[in-house]
Amino acid sequence: MQHNILDFEKPIVELENKIEELQHLTESGELDLSSEIGNLQKKLARLKKETYEKLTPWQRVLIARHPRRPYTYDYISLMVKNFIELHGDRAFADDKALVGGLGTIGTQKVMICGHQKGKDIKENLYRNFGSAHPEGYRKALRFMKMAEKFSLPLVCLIDTPGAYPGIGAEERGQALAIADNLLEFFKIKTPIVVVVIGEGGSGGALGIGIGDRVYIMENAYYSVISPEGCAAILWKDRARAPEAAQALKLTGPDLKQLGIIDDIIPEPLGGAHRDPERAAELLQETILAALSELKQLSIDDLLEARYQKFRRMGVFQEDTTQ
Repeated sequence: MQHNILDFEKPIVELENKIEELQHLTESGELDLSSEIGNLQKKLARLKKETYEKLTPWQRVLIARHPRRPYTYDYISLMVKNFIELHGDRAFADDKALVGGLGTIGTQKVMICGHQKGKDIKENLYRNFGSAHPEGYRKALRFMKMAEKFSLPLVCLIDTPGAYPGIGAEERGQALAIADNLLEFFKIKTPIVVVVIGEGGSGGALGIGIGDRVYIMENAYYSVISPEGCAAILWKDRARAPEAAQALKLTGPDLKQLGIIDDIIPEPLGGAHRDPERAAELLQETILAALSELKQLSIDDLLEARYQKFRRMGVFQEDTTQ
């Protein structure tokens, strides 16, 4: 029995279950239904293509939040060799919502960090649902400084609904921790590649979101606020989240057009959770290609290009002829 089925996926799942039933009858020798199975498989392929190529922004948000979607640890296990995890911010605690360490992608040694959610309620509570505390961002800053010290590229994987807004986090300097990271990321003398792999929520994402290359996976989103939060503020009605998702321009094509990201990393049909191994391959290819380009630049050119990249965001022209 399949779980975590999204509403718009129900016709696909029903057809998959029907094909599975017919295959079972054929394999048991009761009936030869090969022809019917073939027709249904063609119908299924068309239905998947029609469904997943025309997803609305809200539907992509739902896929980005899918509980079976690969998280940072999943990608590390699939594409990072000889991974050595590092812990703690050397000041207060080890934030379980933001993880990272040293490893090798392909033949390239890297420092990698990212947000980590849980696979079930118990783990989500342990990981604080991927919402980092200030010590998490200070841990990321520590990783960043270490990467610079040992001339290692830094890879950041974003997947958070936002930084934790609790009283304790605010008391320990949540805003300052994120602001420090924004400042320091611009000065770090090593290539940085950032990928939004799931949710990219507000300052929680920006805390590890400054890079020489910024990518988003096909069914991820990157936004200043969640669709539900936006709907609650604008219309006092969280049920209008799908409408807010449309207005926020939070998916890959809109973000690329606005110059917020460099490119979109494709996912297996139906989302990364349907084929994590292939999703990891596509992610690895993009990271290695980006690092290969960035390594050709001098440190001065790298830092200047990084600075100008973010200065260009939000630039607009005002019509003064009226």
